[in-house]
Amino acid sequence: MEKQVLPTSSCSLVLLEETKKTPLLLSNGTGYPAAAATGIPLAAMPGGGMVGGACNGQDKRMGVANGAGPGYQERETWTRQMDFIMSCVGFAVGLGNVWRFPYLCYKNGGGVFLIPYLLIVFVGGIPIFFLEIALGQFMKAGSINVWNIAPLFKGLGYASMVIVFFCNTYYIMVLAWGFYYLIKSFSSTLPWSTCENEWNTPNCIEIFHHQDCKNASLANVTVGSSNMTCSDLSDARSPIIEFWENKVLNISSGLDEPGRMNWELMLCLVAVWVLVYFCVWKGVKSTGKIVYFTATFPYVVLIILLVRGVTLPGAYDGIMFYIKPDWSKLEEAQVWIDAGTQIFFSYAIGLGALTALGSYNRFNNDCYKDAFVLALINSGTSFFAGFVVFSILGFMAAEQGVDISQVAESGPGLAFIAYPKAVSLMPVAPLWAALFFFMLLLLGLDSQFVGVEGFVTGILDLFPGKHYHRYKREIAVAICCLLCFIIDLSMVTQGGMYVFQLFDYYSASGMTLLWQSFWECIVVAWVYGADRFMDDVARMIGYRPFPWMKWCWSFITPCVCLGIFLFHLVNYKPLTYNNVYTYPWWGEVIGWCLALSSMLCIPVSILYKLFRAKGTFRERWAHLTSPVWGNHHLEYMDPHIRSLNSLTPGSEDNKVIIFESVM
Repeated sequence: MEKQVLPTSSCSLVLLEETKKTPLLLSNGTGYPAAAATGIPLAAMPGGGMVGGACNGQDKRMGVANGAGPGYQERETWTRQMDFIMSCVGFAVGLGNVWRFPYLCYKNGGGVFLIPYLLIVFVGGIPIFFLEIALGQFMKAGSINVWNIAPLFKGLGYASMVIVFFCNTYYIMVLAWGFYYLIKSFSSTLPWSTCENEWNTPNCIEIFHHQDCKNASLANVTVGSSNMTCSDLSDARSPIIEFWENKVLNISSGLDEPGRMNWELMLCLVAVWVLVYFCVWKGVKSTGKIVYFTATFPYVVLIILLVRGVTLPGAYDGIMFYIKPDWSKLEEAQVWIDAGTQIFFSYAIGLGALTALGSYNRFNNDCYKDAFVLALINSGTSFFAGFVVFSILGFMAAEQGVDISQVAESGPGLAFIAYPKAVSLMPVAPLWAALFFFMLLLLGLDSQFVGVEGFVTGILDLFPGKHYHRYKREIAVAICCLLCFIIDLSMVTQGGMYVFQLFDYYSASGMTLLWQSFWECIVVAWVYGADRFMDDVARMIGYRPFPWMKWCWSFITPCVCLGIFLFHLVNYKPLTYNNVYTYPWWGEVIGWCLALSSMLCIPVSILYKLFRAKGTFRERWAHLTSPVWGNHHLEYMDPHIRSLNSLTPGSEDNKVIIFESVM
């Protein structure tokens, strides 16, 4: 494919002169080449394409601040473009699509919920989703170095690295629990279906039909085979809840009582981390192959479960509860907030992993089309999963004689309580349980290892080819996995669930993602320039995206992000477990430290860089917002510049340290 030439109006060059006395800012004070500022093509300038006499001929060297220069390794790319698509599907389509969206849809008016959901998809989800992929593809860098596009705001990269590190740390616990349930599913009788186990209490009751106690005159009738009466049912506990709380979690009374480790769960955690390591250690060449299975097989299982679910009694009522419209819900602000928050979660926005995945694309890949395809797959999966979940929950409600609202749950409650309880009532229960938890494991696994890939990519980009080591990637992945595993040990104790919820509620909350997304739009649209970035995208994909994207980045999306962020802040409620246990004050302090550790990266980094830079505020701003380009940008600016890549680097004494305050 013939490579396109970037117009100089969309790029600014950073030249490394032989003398350290070379001013960092060009004469026009903007960081743009003089020719670029006036729209004159670089190729038309005297001296072989350089500007304003800065590089007259080829006797001057042009370096690259991100280390992509002579003697450095070429950045690897996807073997096939479908590898990128499948990796994005695997990362973005995760557990939230199956266990959170269906519940939100039911809770917020059924089919009516799709109106605010789809509206925010087009004004918030897709624009930022496309922005992150396009940024990675254009800058050929991970979540940190991608902000060389406006180095003053490199704190955005550090913030996303902190968020994705926390996500990698606690998210894998869901996989460990799922793996534990999967192993326990391979038995003739599911261990959570009976009350005859060592972890069960005298209050355990297996099957109870609420119709038996509807008549007040039957208040003293015994229920099932147990000796409990209807008047005792206030203390009754199902075997699935006791299996979850007494066996899997062995939960203590609070955060201040960590207790002992669950060794079975710890072994499951080790197994999952080892699996993640070997999925990531060789980079996108191997990850792109593994994800074909981990991203597609869950759809096979979803279809199988749907076919089984719709044939069960009560399935129709369950599905109607899911999609039945309640138009009055559109008047409630919480419905719109839930829609926006779910989109930012399910699209995996603000984590930097999409940027890392996009950085491995070919420069001319049509990322604009990819963004819409991936958005359709993501939202379509969420809606489809609702039919699967509610057909099964409808069956469970019918079997127990209760309203669907009493069995509908979201999050871990759906995955490890409601759904296992439903499959325990089905014929050949172990088969359906094994299928469900295998699907759960795959849905989370590719999200996990792509998240680790995004984190490792950002770290390795900080240490480019000149720090090359044969096993650099393998070592980096091992260190990342080991650090996360050490923190995870606190979550396999008796108080581990309280630690897990602390991470989930604060470290990767809606507020942190919305804060990150707001700043991404501001930096690209108002600091770098929305029109300028649209030009850059056009040079990559061969045509200019619809102007709607520019308007969203500049106005609509930041307003949506800021509005939902402020709503979350105003309506903040202290964290509780099961609406019963309230976290101590020091637990909340830890939680806010987790949240602020990423959010403060942005303003602190900005102030630090401005303080270290020299000159007036205007000069500092111009200096710190001038992009730092890589060799691949020079190649697409002008074919004549390619010959510079073959030049031998100068000695260390002749090299200038540019943008000392950038890093």
